[in-house]
Parts: sequence; C-alpha cells; structure tokens
Amino acid sequence: MHWIDPDSLPEVAGIIERFVLNPHGEVDGFVMRDGHNAILVHTPPQMDGELTRHLKPGDKVGVHGVRPRGAKLLAAISVSTAGGREIVDQGPDHDRKHPKVTRAAMSADGVVALSLFGPKGELRGALLSDGTVLRVGPKEAKHVAALLAPGAKVAARGDGLETRLGRVIQVREIGSGPERLKAVKTPKPREGARAA
Repeated sequence: MHWIDPDSLPEVAGIIERFVLNPHGEVDGFVMRDGHNAILVHTPPQMDGELTRHLKPGDKVGVHGVRPRGAKLLAAISVSTAGGREIVDQGPDHDRKHPKVTRAAMSADGVVALSLFGPKGELRGALLSDGTVLRVGPKEAKHVAALLAPGAKVAARGDGLETRLGRVIQVREIGSGPERLKAVKTPKPREGARAA
C-alpha cells in the first residue's frame, strides 16, 4: 500500500485522451484533458490491469496525486472512475513480472505533443502527436532533452511494439529528422582500451 493517503491530496478531474505505454507495452500512465489543458498522469505499471479493465479514452476520471518539481506531471496515488470505483496504488508487487513481448525494429517521425516523465519528474521520453510513445532512459534523455520537448520535430529508430492501446518505441537513435539520427547511448569503451 502506498504510504501517502490519497484522500489527503486534492483531486484533479479530467477526461482520458489516451493511455501511455512503457517499453514492455504496459500502461504506466495516461493523458487527460482538463478543459483546454493536457495533463500527463503517471501510474505504476502494476495498476495496468485495473486501469484498462475499468477505463477507456473518453471516460471522466479523478486523480489524487503529487506533482514533482520541475515536471509537468501528476504522479497518481489513486484514480477514481465516474462510477465511483477507486483504483489505488498498492505499492510494488515484488513477484510481478513484466509481460514477455516480441519487439520489432520500428521508426517514428513527427512532432512532440508532450514530454514524458517518470514518477519523480525525470524526463523519460515523448508522446508524438500521432500517439506514438518514444521511450529513452533518464540518463540519455538529459542529452536529448531539446528533441523531447513539446513542439520539437523528432525522428527516432529503435525496438518497439504495437498493442491495442498504442505504439511504443525504445529509442536507440534519435535526431531532428530521419537523416540526422544519432545513437542515444555512446558505446562503453572496451576493457583494456586506452582513454584518449
């Protein structure tokens, strides 16, 4: 069970636009609209089953959560459906395993609609205007932050998968266009190789 009491937090209400996927194809958040504002809501992957069983795009929801500093994000402690069901973060399930998925080479090219963040506000990727989710490790994301900012034109290539809830790519190469791709991770020097 989460150590924060959801009822002690203010509720933010909105309408779900789309789910956001992690590299394993699990829901780890959603985008909701509060009037004219898009709000990124992070949820832990262990809430995936309940969220997708009880919610779909277009549904009204209420979220009790915390806002980390420096990120446009609401990290959910609980999500309430219009029918009154409360889906609460019960904490990590240590026996839970990620689903086994088969990834394929994928690429994407478009405009960033929203930057994606982890629960503590660390940059972790981008949501493109066509709904494609680009995922980048937090260390690597710092180096390509300008390409993951809303409004940026970006192209990416990596390993991905497509599910009934959307498309996600674990980015290996990224750039401002398909002809400008660069590796997001610099290869580690081989053991015994001399530093220049």
